[in-house]
Amino acid sequence: MKIHRMKKILITGMAGFIGYHLANLLSKEGYTVVGLDILNDYYDVDLKLFRLQKLGIPSEEIAYNKLITANTISFIKLDLTDSENLKALFKEQRFDFVMNLAAQAGVRYSLVNPQSYIDANVTGFLNILECCRAYPVKHLLFASSSSVYGLSKQIPFSEANPTDHPMSIYAATKKSNEMMAHTYAHLFGVPATGLRFFTVYGPLGRPDMALYLFTKAIIEDKEFEVFNFGKMSRDFTYVLDIVESIKRLLPLAPKKDNPSFDVHHPTPNLSTAPYQIFNIGNNNPVALLDFIDAIEEALGKKGKRILKPIQPGDVESTYANVSNLFDYVNFTPATPIKEGVKKFIDSYLEFHKIKDV
Repeated sequence: MKIHRMKKILITGMAGFIGYHLANLLSKEGYTVVGLDILNDYYDVDLKLFRLQKLGIPSEEIAYNKLITANTISFIKLDLTDSENLKALFKEQRFDFVMNLAAQAGVRYSLVNPQSYIDANVTGFLNILECCRAYPVKHLLFASSSSVYGLSKQIPFSEANPTDHPMSIYAATKKSNEMMAHTYAHLFGVPATGLRFFTVYGPLGRPDMALYLFTKAIIEDKEFEVFNFGKMSRDFTYVLDIVESIKRLLPLAPKKDNPSFDVHHPTPNLSTAPYQIFNIGNNNPVALLDFIDAIEEALGKKGKRILKPIQPGDVESTYANVSNLFDYVNFTPATPIKEGVKKFIDSYLEFHKIKDV
């Protein structure tokens, strides 16, 4: 009788927000999950460790380049710029799939520390591509960002639109990831799918994101800044809808010679190489002030808003045309904002051990 090996996936950035939820879902779906993260201090490391603990990874056993296994989930603390140990991991584990979520995140931080974005997002991603070339995988998925649309006012944003005018180093590194992945797909046949994430929110979300910052300020009776005088909107997408889409994408690796690609009128999202790009969002932008209203309603408490001008590198609105992805994976996000915000707040109170607001 033939024994079928469990599908094995490497999730880089597994201690991160999306990485944690993806690992949790895929482990329940029969995947062997190996997670990688450097656990840097861009935001609270305790939150990252808390996520790993919920996946069964004990904090006290974590050490650099040490693989820890708990049931169908393993974890290794490793820097993507450490090409030697990264290649050794690929050689040993022989992954079927890779989901690259590891990155230096945040637009505003890129204004003061651009080098960290080149190291993690460009050099680190090059090392992932080299490993996928040396130890072939069935499908490489990688995190791009809605920020690649930059100065474009062609709303809703479509994957076929030009993305040549980034407004931050962070956005420029994500654009470079798309071009690097295409090159490896073209030259070496690495099947790659890029995901342009729009504003993702949900349980155990990042402390540098608006939902966390607003919730913290309201609970602590502190003032909080609302940029562009609140005249902003975001295509907020609930994290469990995001990871469901990724799960469905994994077995659907792009093929060569896509008949929809026109070499005389090329678009950034398709190619003759095994390469594609998708927006991944909710297709339903929400006004920032309405989002804050939902937080206040869930907390039963009004916040102290300070309206301020827009920040450098920010855009007024994000709105994804995600029909291509919806059709491709046969899934449409459906989590209402109020429900998603409430689940985030529940996780916030659990992590901070707050009983009464």
